[in-house]
Amino acid sequence: MDTPDESPLQFPCDFPIKVMGRDEDDDFRSAAVSIVEAEVGRLSADAVTTQPSRNGRFLSVTVTVRAESREQLDSLYRRLSSHERVLVVL
Repeated sequence: MDTPDESPLQFPCDFPIKVMGRDEDDDFRSAAVSIVEAEVGRLSADAVTTQPSRNGRFLSVTVTVRAESREQLDSLYRRLSSHERVLVVL
């Protein structure tokens, strides 16, 4: 049986994180990428994709990071989830 500290992921690994927020006048994509880069370092251009909602009010930003540990991912999720512009992190 797995203990709670064990992860099914094998580190390091590429891990996609989806961040959703309102696509308002200022750039949500840049805000989301800045938060991620503060945790994992500079991202390549192909590590970031975006998808607007059908009505254009929301934006989904998917960032694929090179995760070194579960602790790093947990810290990144906490940082993203606590940001005022972020509505959902998956």
